[in-house]
Amino acid sequence: MGHILAIDQGTTSSRAILFDADLKITGVAQEEFKQHYPASGWVEHDPADLWHTVRDTCRAVLGQAGLAAGDVTAIGITNQRETTLIWDRATGQPIHNAIVWQDRRTSEMCQRLKADGHEAAVTRATGLLLDPYFSGTKVAWLLDNVDGARARAEAGELAFGTVDSWLIWQLTGGAVHVTDATNAARTMLYDIRQGDWSDEMCQMLGVPRALLPEVQDCAADFGQTDPAIFGAAIPILGVAGDQQAATIGQACFQPGMMKSTYGTGCFALLNTGSEPVTSQNRLLTTIAYQQDGRPTYALEGSIFIAGAVVQWLRDEMRMIASASDSGSLAETADPTQDVVMVPAFTGLGAPYWDAECRGAVFGLTRNSGPAELTRAALESVGYQTRDLLEAMQADWSGGGGTALRVDGGMSASDWAMQFLSDILDAPVDRPEILETTAMGAAWLAGQRAGLYPDQDRFAATWALERNFAPVMDADTREAKYARWTRAVTAARAF
Repeated sequence: MGHILAIDQGTTSSRAILFDADLKITGVAQEEFKQHYPASGWVEHDPADLWHTVRDTCRAVLGQAGLAAGDVTAIGITNQRETTLIWDRATGQPIHNAIVWQDRRTSEMCQRLKADGHEAAVTRATGLLLDPYFSGTKVAWLLDNVDGARARAEAGELAFGTVDSWLIWQLTGGAVHVTDATNAARTMLYDIRQGDWSDEMCQMLGVPRALLPEVQDCAADFGQTDPAIFGAAIPILGVAGDQQAATIGQACFQPGMMKSTYGTGCFALLNTGSEPVTSQNRLLTTIAYQQDGRPTYALEGSIFIAGAVVQWLRDEMRMIASASDSGSLAETADPTQDVVMVPAFTGLGAPYWDAECRGAVFGLTRNSGPAELTRAALESVGYQTRDLLEAMQADWSGGGGTALRVDGGMSASDWAMQFLSDILDAPVDRPEILETTAMGAAWLAGQRAGLYPDQDRFAATWALERNFAPVMDADTREAKYARWTRAVTAARAF
């Protein structure tokens, strides 16, 4: 005993991370899986890939550490949010591939609902906007486009879940259909103030209540694993969507504290305390975490393309051999060139919420090459973060002045984090442990199991690895940001 197994199921890979009784990482296993793009703007995952990579990485990390299932006190799960699955309750067979959070196939549906005047009701109940990003319209699409799905759903034969629900169903051998409040809050079906599924939203989107999982706190009893999977039953005691888990892992427990995670996308969350704040700047109001039935709320800004733009440079453009090369290449860019990239590969997220916008590059000259494009790609992430922070500051003045805590794979780039500090004109703090998403899930499970300290003592363990302070002069900063805003305007107009 004395170990927590954190499952971190992401957009491009699944990871299993072992934490010991002192919250130190003792093992990591990771496995990538295939992305499916059946049409322009559509993104899918094979549900079997999500499950098998989780199961196999868990087995692998236990084997590496020489541990048996009986040595694991509990499991914590964190997951890519909004990705939508529906499966047969009797057989466990999915009725379709998972529709990924990046998928834009329901853009027209969202536009129709907006035109019919429904967005205000959506925001009032769920804190969200009418956008294909969220699960609700994906569920509606599946029910309308898979033969017989709607009738089967209304008969109670089918189950809907975000990835956490799918994994819990699999881990428990189909015994438990459940989610946590943070994942429920991203479906466009959950009333974040009432703490229950919204009849109004279900009716608007044509989603039968019979499809929906039970909603629990982030630290709760989510069932036990089927002993056949790992050799013994392990309790599942913590669940949170990836960005909320990172907020917990970064110990952003006080109102005014803020974190930004740089993975495939970028997601900034600002803790606003016990009262939900309605954004006037098209940010999302969401649940940061829920304990003892009491939600703590956050404002969130979502950027769809952050680390994914570096993957694009590597995989499609073949300008870099690995993501870690991007900073050193950007450093060699010609400082006299003002290349700006708007990486709207799947539309623009907050604060624009423009599902139809697509990527563009501005300011190219005959001398522009891989270095200039790489610099523009990395800078685009800083610019988009500034868009979010300015919107947050306009929405909420209940704190501020604290440094932005960063994590995720892209935060390891000194060049990108220094530019982020420069363009924000604010300090950026990178913690010693960048695995904050997995740590958040592990702490939830371990604290519930009595292995880990309470919230205040956990927060006291947060440790700074490096602080980035702004060095760019104000004129340069504002000139660069002005070019970015012009580029976004032009891309949206196109």
